[in-house]
Amino acid sequence: MPTTRKNVSTGASTGSSVSNTSNTSNTSNTSNTSNTSNTSAASTPRTATDVSPTALRYLHNLLDLLDRGAPPEQFTAPAGAAQGGDLSDADAAAVAEATRVALRIRRTLSQHRRREAELAALFDTAGDLARLRDPDAVLKAIVHRAKLLLGTDVTYLSLNDDEAGDTYMRVTDGSVSAAFQQVRLGMGEGLGGLVAETARPYSTGDYRDDQRFRHTTTIDSAVTEEGLRAILGVPLRLGTRVIGVLYAADRTARTFTPDEVALLSSLADHAAIAIDGARLLDETRTALVDLNAASRTIEAHSDAMRRAEDAHDRLTDLVLRGGDITDVATAIGAVLQGGTLIHDAEGAELARAGTDSRPPSARAVAASRAGGRAVSVHGTWVCAVLAGHELLGSIALTGRADLDDADRRLFERASVVTALLLLLRRSVAETEDRVRGELLGDLLTGAADPAGLPARARRLGVNLDDPHAVFVLHAGTDTAPRPRLLAAAARIAQARRGLAGVHHDDVVLVFPAEAPGPGAASLASELGQILAGPVTVGAAGPVAGPAEFADAHAEARRCGTALCALGREGTGAALRDLGFLGVLLGDQTDLGGYVRQTLGPVLAYDAKRGTDLTHTLRVYFDVGASQARAAEALHVHVNTVVQRLDRIGRLLGRDWQRPERALELQLALRIDQVSRHDDAGRPAT
Repeated sequence: MPTTRKNVSTGASTGSSVSNTSNTSNTSNTSNTSNTSNTSAASTPRTATDVSPTALRYLHNLLDLLDRGAPPEQFTAPAGAAQGGDLSDADAAAVAEATRVALRIRRTLSQHRRREAELAALFDTAGDLARLRDPDAVLKAIVHRAKLLLGTDVTYLSLNDDEAGDTYMRVTDGSVSAAFQQVRLGMGEGLGGLVAETARPYSTGDYRDDQRFRHTTTIDSAVTEEGLRAILGVPLRLGTRVIGVLYAADRTARTFTPDEVALLSSLADHAAIAIDGARLLDETRTALVDLNAASRTIEAHSDAMRRAEDAHDRLTDLVLRGGDITDVATAIGAVLQGGTLIHDAEGAELARAGTDSRPPSARAVAASRAGGRAVSVHGTWVCAVLAGHELLGSIALTGRADLDDADRRLFERASVVTALLLLLRRSVAETEDRVRGELLGDLLTGAADPAGLPARARRLGVNLDDPHAVFVLHAGTDTAPRPRLLAAAARIAQARRGLAGVHHDDVVLVFPAEAPGPGAASLASELGQILAGPVTVGAAGPVAGPAEFADAHAEARRCGTALCALGREGTGAALRDLGFLGVLLGDQTDLGGYVRQTLGPVLAYDAKRGTDLTHTLRVYFDVGASQARAAEALHVHVNTVVQRLDRIGRLLGRDWQRPERALELQLALRIDQVSRHDDAGRPAT
């Protein structure tokens, strides 16, 4: 063997090293130095220059196999050939040693490549999971990637149910059994339950025969139906909390290597983070949706509140600026885009805007009053107008059957403003009624200075210089209490620039009128409709000054009493409309007026045409209403009498021969006869 060898690690010549050592040593140490050099040479690894060309060729083959990544069995061929070839023992040993080193290097390289592939797969998995947003998609991706990385028959994932205290199958990949896909494991039951309980990985080469686990009929039957033998389970952990278990399983018995356990555990760690991230993202999405919904709700509520405040301010300002109830009804209809009806507590209409609907029923108003909220009745919203527990009236909104909560509250707020207006109106009305009542009392009693009454009246919008009629009102006990009658009279007085009040227990109404009789009849009809019952009205006047009101009031009272005595409740009249009773009851008897009122058409006909129908009528009554005897007394044919009576009937009306009317006519004829006698100074013929 050559004495000069190249060191594999240093690349320096051993022979040179030995030579340099001999030159620097003492002569006496030469033999020791040579022995040391030989020992070093014997222990130094053989290099390419130490082997034969044939052995060197075997070594090149080994390097080529490493470069190609050949399987392990191909590495044993060079060593076997070297032992049976023409190599020396030393060369054969060198080739065998090189083969063992090459196999070790191959294993190391294979492990590195496998680890590199696993790391790359884990990175890819992490990237894939990071891109997923749906929790279900994340779980499916985890299970599928585990199946690809470990190459097992089945992979699956279970999640812990904290409320039920167990773990349930969530996702599977490669499973064919429905029972297996729906199985639930109690904590500590089976391999998965033990992993979930202890937060540690467990594996088994053959689950059916492994007695380390607590077997149950449900789990064993599901595993048997799926045909699983080898099972590996690792925990899905978030910090110290286990949220589930990730499994890899084969249908043949085998042992899982530590590398497989580590790989599945790494994947489980990524999976747990991805699951938690997806959960947090889902919760964030849900929170954002809820937040957006809450934001929209708050915005809508804010808009509704702002709209309600604007409407309230608008209505309140309208009231404070002196707007009337019609202005408020119009404003409410404009704000709520509907028609509006406002009634008082008695059901009398106060205002109407944009609707021709009928007033709400008393039942609807009562329902709103009882609940304190607006109610819908047949597409019409009704809200009671309240001042505390007192009912002031009602508001009805038409044309808005779909009134939402915000508009409903706005409508209810409008009722509060309406209550404010009605209270103001009532306060003003009470004050004004008191002032008007005081003025009316002074007019009817004559106790105040007449000179100051016109000025007081003008301040109330009443002109006493105009002819006024005095009306005394009486409603039956079944019709309405006096406050309702007084309220109705006050509204009429205000509308007609008059006065209303209570005097000597009578509701008295005074307003400008030239003819009190027709005015009383019209007033009785109007009040009867408002109060839904008969109202009797006695009238007097017209009066020309403050001094005449007291007498007119007394006459109107007598007239009202006479109407009730005659059974004419619910009608209105003046004394002159009562015929001779009016003449008898009147303080100032106007006989000429009574004659003109009773016989006026006949007297006018005679005066215009020169006839004497008046005389014929008087004779007809004198002879007992006999046409034949009247013809004899007048010395005319009976047909002439018939024609004259027919003409009288057309002038006086068809009922002129009724007993009551006939009595009136006979009295008027007697008064006319006496009047003519007094005027002529001789008896009338």
